[in-house]
Amino acid sequence: MDAAQRRQQILELLKQSTTPVSAGKLAAEFHVSRQIIVGDIALLRAANEEISATPRGYIMNRSTPTEGMIHTIACRHSRENLGEELYTIVDSGCGVIDVIVEHPVYGQLSGQLQIYSRFDVDNFLDRLSKNHAAPLSNLTDGIHLHTVLCRSEQAYEIMLDQLRKKNILFQK
Repeated sequence: MDAAQRRQQILELLKQSTTPVSAGKLAAEFHVSRQIIVGDIALLRAANEEISATPRGYIMNRSTPTEGMIHTIACRHSRENLGEELYTIVDSGCGVIDVIVEHPVYGQLSGQLQIYSRFDVDNFLDRLSKNHAAPLSNLTDGIHLHTVLCRSEQAYEIMLDQLRKKNILFQK
């Protein structure tokens, strides 16, 4: 199999997957290094394929979720409250699609999260810790936006109420 065929098969695999696929899993599948997969994904993106990198792997961008309502919320908290924020969101019946910060030099920076359960939160926090990585909100004194997917308007209101009570929702 040549590189072009491998990239086409990677694309098909990602299109069929409903969950993120790690570079390591793709590397094992195609018997190449993880770095080759990273390069393949970069080339696919350069060819206008809408592939996002999440903490759990690569996923095709889906233009519209099939269930639920999308909202954007503004939050502010310290790194110590990151888990509390994410657990509150998923425990309320919502998921965290991404995080967005406004950088003074680069403008808007975003990171795909795709966090929908406590299991996802635990994995995200574990990856931050193991990689000694800082969350994007560290760049903006804790202020950031989340795009959230909520299964109902009631779930959205419960989430807002809980985040307010925990002083995580950023308000004027």
